[in-house]
Amino acid sequence: MFTFRTPVNKPVNHRPSIQKKDVIEEIMILGLRQSDAKAIDQLYKMYAPALFGIIKRIVKFDEIAEDVLQDTFVKIWKSIRLYDSSKGRLFTWMANLAKNLAIDQIRSKSANNTSKTDDLFNTATEIIDHKAHFHLNTDAIGIKNLLTSLKSDQKLIIDLIYFQGYTHVQTAEILSIPLGSIKTKLRLSILSLRKHFKEIKFTAESD
Repeated sequence: MFTFRTPVNKPVNHRPSIQKKDVIEEIMILGLRQSDAKAIDQLYKMYAPALFGIIKRIVKFDEIAEDVLQDTFVKIWKSIRLYDSSKGRLFTWMANLAKNLAIDQIRSKSANNTSKTDDLFNTATEIIDHKAHFHLNTDAIGIKNLLTSLKSDQKLIIDLIYFQGYTHVQTAEILSIPLGSIKTKLRLSILSLRKHFKEIKFTAESD
């Protein structure tokens, strides 16, 4: 629908003075609600750099951030009638849209990583079975249980911190969970994984 590819990593200051800002925003909102493409172009010039910064803090990579930024402006275009100025400023509303879309992107990526991890464990087990010339039942040694034993939120936290490289603070922000809860869930996840690793090791040694 739109192609917003103006470089946002080197922003130009298109933002108006505070005195004119409210008037310009009202004009743009009116234009958006009338499906005026010029209004969305002006909105992009004014706010793309700031929204890109919000998105980049969550998704990290420029290419992904640019895709999410474009999705954000498409969402703004389609959802502008839902904006209520009595509940907050336009930028706050747009920033929340951008943040939510960025978080959805991270969660989607984490879900894909979990699926790929399942396949990796199964493939690795088959290779070990073949090379060692003995049969190891995947369910018996607990590899599947190793993954399924964790709750979905624990899997997500493990993926964000250990596989995608986010800090505890960033993970808490992405998931909108208190930092203390992140640390608690992570600790419980590690304890659970250690327990299953010990069971796997014991089973292998017994065989």
